[in-house]
Amino acid sequence: MLRFDRFTLDPANRRLLQAGVPVELNARYFDALALLVREAGRLVSKDRFLEEVWAGVPVTDEALTQCIRTLRKQLGDDAARPRFIETVPKHGYRFVAAIENDGPRPAPEAAPRFGLRQWLLLGGAGTLGGGVAGLFGGMLYGFAGASQAAGGGLSILLVLIAMTVALALLGGAGVAFGIAAAGFAPTHRAAWTVAGGAFGGLVIGALVKLVGLDAFAMLFGRSPGDITGAPEGALLGAAVGVGAWLAGRAPALSLRRGIGLPALAGALGGLAIALGGGRLLGGSLALLAEAFPTARPHLDPIGGLFGESSIGPVSQVATATLEGALFAGSLVAALSFAQRRLVLD
Repeated sequence: MLRFDRFTLDPANRRLLQAGVPVELNARYFDALALLVREAGRLVSKDRFLEEVWAGVPVTDEALTQCIRTLRKQLGDDAARPRFIETVPKHGYRFVAAIENDGPRPAPEAAPRFGLRQWLLLGGAGTLGGGVAGLFGGMLYGFAGASQAAGGGLSILLVLIAMTVALALLGGAGVAFGIAAAGFAPTHRAAWTVAGGAFGGLVIGALVKLVGLDAFAMLFGRSPGDITGAPEGALLGAAVGVGAWLAGRAPALSLRRGIGLPALAGALGGLAIALGGGRLLGGSLALLAEAFPTARPHLDPIGGLFGESSIGPVSQVATATLEGALFAGSLVAALSFAQRRLVLD
């Protein structure tokens, strides 16, 4: 039983009492307070909170800030003149109240580990985020293709949307589950986040290219050429991993930071792919149009925006940059939402 001021912390029974009356705290916030009290007078770093309280679940700094804010409110503390929890800017927090210990200090309780449920939730959320990106991308390419069709414009629109969403769901699953797997890593989660995204993108990119080329060769007797594949998937997946890490390191999960930073990382990844001679979806559709001139759709209106008669080099750079930004921003936004749900639970 650890006493400070009017409060009693009972770690064994997981209770905080104020003058004998229970104070309401959720499990993670109780663990954070118990850690502070056990280390009274000593700095508790942000990394230690994330390791011991959230136990590997990827969260943003805002989750810790909200936790400390809630603890101060329940304790009646003031951040400007702290009686209990002192902020050490850019480093962490320190418990400054005197502690009375009725007995030997209890051993810290084992925090819940990152497990299969968290991995499935994060990976599934990221997959859906990828699908949302595919929906918007499919609408862009679908409307462009439908505008060039003398007839069957609606069919072209629906087919392109369906195809783009399916590809984005596959890519999103590979990248999202790869990034989420970083939660199992005991250390260096930033590196594992990037590596997981790259590996997931590489596997899905290779699979899509293999199946796509074989399908064209079987149906039409020849393949369209070097459509998007493993290198593009790995590079874009790594860019999404960087974006996820940047979003996790943002001091506050605002809309601008939670989506803008990953979108910027994805845009740079898409730009690098295009400048390196690779292709994402827009470039692959242009390649199909060149290989099968009588087929539909042709996306000439997109090229026209950049002064080209079809999707040329400039258009491919622009569409790859846009695709990367849209994919990374949507996927990481979904991951961040799922992470926040895990923290609240």
